[in-house]
Amino acid sequence: MNILTFVLVLLVAIVLALAGFTGVASWLIERRNPPVGSFIDISGASIHYVHVPAPAKADLPPLVFIHGASANLKDQMLPLRPLFEGRAEMLFFDRPGHGWSGRGPGNNETQEGQAATISALMDRLGIKDAIIVGHSFGGSIAATFALEQPDKTRGLLFLSAATHPWPGGDTSWYYSLSARPVIGRLFAAMVANPAGLMRIGAATTCVFSPNEVPDGYVDEASIELVLRPRAFRSNAIDVEGLYRHALKTAPRYPEIKVPTVVISGDADTVVYEEIHSIGLARDIPGAELVWVSNLGHKPDWVAPDLVRAAVEKLAGQPRDLQAMARAVEARIAGDAYGTDVCVNEKAAT
Repeated sequence: MNILTFVLVLLVAIVLALAGFTGVASWLIERRNPPVGSFIDISGASIHYVHVPAPAKADLPPLVFIHGASANLKDQMLPLRPLFEGRAEMLFFDRPGHGWSGRGPGNNETQEGQAATISALMDRLGIKDAIIVGHSFGGSIAATFALEQPDKTRGLLFLSAATHPWPGGDTSWYYSLSARPVIGRLFAAMVANPAGLMRIGAATTCVFSPNEVPDGYVDEASIELVLRPRAFRSNAIDVEGLYRHALKTAPRYPEIKVPTVVISGDADTVVYEEIHSIGLARDIPGAELVWVSNLGHKPDWVAPDLVRAAVEKLAGQPRDLQAMARAVEARIAGDAYGTDVCVNEKAAT
């Protein structure tokens, strides 16, 4: 066997080993994280969702929750569902291509396509309109939904949103690589899973930093689901296209006329809060910015009481969100988790 043949055989063996590892690991991930809701076909995409019907005496309008990148419906359902149980109809769902939802043959790679999927899902479940709650990347879809479906938007709540163009428009290299047609599929099928499993703890620390990651978060919120090849690539395509979407859509935000609250921490290591959140408060008429010192990227988990109050205010109930923000600041003032390793981790989303 000459050296060239040996190298080729070695490369094939490595490829097969990585692909085999990813296949087994993905199977185990799915076994550990089965679906928790129902499935419905929306324009050829199988959408996984949890619908909490309206209680007999609801004091809040329906709520629709849109999760961010690398996540699934459990990321918002776990901390927020208990706060609104018995008070509001709720819809949690895996965005197309995420969690247990399929991508489908339509244009679910765009915010407009995903907003249309949400609208159709609401129609199928009999939800006429709702307060839309979008976290991180989900914020860009929430804003798009409000522009495309104003009659179905009762109010908007943005949590650490990613909605505006940022300098350079760069994203993490593995998103850009994975979004490519051929090499992206190969990367997702062979490298993303083993590399992601090794990095998931550190990455989660930086998502929450400077606040503490809740015990059991990765397992309970089924975060590993994003490490399956199709989900990883769907996530990468979403994120890689965010800058282009923001360029064309951000100038339209002044068209949004519904009550809006923007919650953001000043210590976010994931998105540029000084661009996105301040931009939303500037561009959407009447929007209230709730700025929280030493809060990272996860107000839904770190400050769920503030999220609850924001929803109540959007529903017309008197709430002093600025005073509540000061109370949250006092509670988390000493948080410094991951600050030694995450200070330079900020990217587009």
